[in-house]
Amino acid sequence: MNEWPDARNGNARGNGEDAYGRGSSAAQPEGARRMRHVQRPVPQQQPAYDDGYGQPGYAPGVPGQGSYDSGYSEGHVYGNPSGRGPAGPGGPGGPQGPRRGGRRPGAAPNWRKRITVGALTLVAVLLVTSVATYFWADGKVRREVDLSKVIDRPDTGKGTNYLIVGSDSRDGMSADEKKKLHTGSADGKRTDSMILLHVGDNGNTMVSLPRDSWVTIPSFKGSDSGKSFPSPGKNKLNAAFSIDGPELLVRTVEANTGLHIDHYAEIGFAGFANIVDAVGGVELDIPQDIKDKDSGADFKKGKQTLDGQQALAFVRNRHGYAAGDLERTKNQQKFLAALASQTATPSTVLNPFKLYPVMGAGLDTLIVDKDMSLFDLGSMFWAMKGITSGDGLSMNMPVAGDGPQTSLLWDKPKVTQLVNELKNDDKVTVK
Repeated sequence: MNEWPDARNGNARGNGEDAYGRGSSAAQPEGARRMRHVQRPVPQQQPAYDDGYGQPGYAPGVPGQGSYDSGYSEGHVYGNPSGRGPAGPGGPGGPQGPRRGGRRPGAAPNWRKRITVGALTLVAVLLVTSVATYFWADGKVRREVDLSKVIDRPDTGKGTNYLIVGSDSRDGMSADEKKKLHTGSADGKRTDSMILLHVGDNGNTMVSLPRDSWVTIPSFKGSDSGKSFPSPGKNKLNAAFSIDGPELLVRTVEANTGLHIDHYAEIGFAGFANIVDAVGGVELDIPQDIKDKDSGADFKKGKQTLDGQQALAFVRNRHGYAAGDLERTKNQQKFLAALASQTATPSTVLNPFKLYPVMGAGLDTLIVDKDMSLFDLGSMFWAMKGITSGDGLSMNMPVAGDGPQTSLLWDKPKVTQLVNELKNDDKVTVK
């Protein structure tokens, strides 16, 4: 028997009344009824400020955009319009305050900070580059001459004295290079030029020592054997170099002048030509036509730029001059001063693609004494450049006339005066 009322799907009594509606005696509970949503109107208000991102802001307690409050936060933070609170527009968290990760929109860039950072970065780069260059250059210097082996040395005077030697060394040169540079193939090495450079407080002085100077070669201690040798007697100055190299040459210059030599620097044929080519040639005004088959010199009078091969021929040539070797020493001084002047230019010093090849060409073949530092080399170089600019004097060792074996005799009174002025670092007055 069915216990449910009739017409269960609609009408319990056939009159359309809900079987489980209000007042029903049925045991089933009454279902939940859906409530109608009522919107709460709010008064319209103009934004209190612009938050900086194109969205309007509102004062505290006022809902956001729209005509009603949904009751749910849309993620906006409404700050204190006074700007004095931590969340206000002028506070650190507000739209007009500083933001994490950069300046606020529209603010001027901090040029002082940018310039400071840029300057510090530049200084750091220059410092690292300079230190690296120093150690690179210092490692290339050939410190092969030991001046401690020179005996009976005169006292050290004021200023610094350099003995600069251009040798005819052909070390490392191929047969084609020897032919091109007109060097020949003689064994060993001799001096083609010798310059005494004095660097002092009263001006720098460059004194050429003619290789044919007739001097006394003193007793000496062999640079390799360490044995003592008696004086070979009178001979040309360049013979000392041929007998026992740089140490005996320094010993001979000191013994015949009484002037202490502080540093020694020597460069060979190949090194000289390579430096000139690396710097891009040297401009020189040649006073007369020159043609010499021995040195390979072939020049017309006038201003011109010499490459390495031409420069070597120019400084080696001594034929065709009335003064012979004396005129050659003047040309050597003139060229070396021009080379130093044109090397120390911004286009070379500030251009690493030019500076490093020039330095490398010079340091690869430059032979110096064991106590020569890069600062000493720099001092020598800048002194030669200064003489070109008129800050100093260039001259030949005073001579009195011809000596035996086509040699040159020194003018002893003038030599003595010159040496005393250099030793005391006085202004040179000898002509």
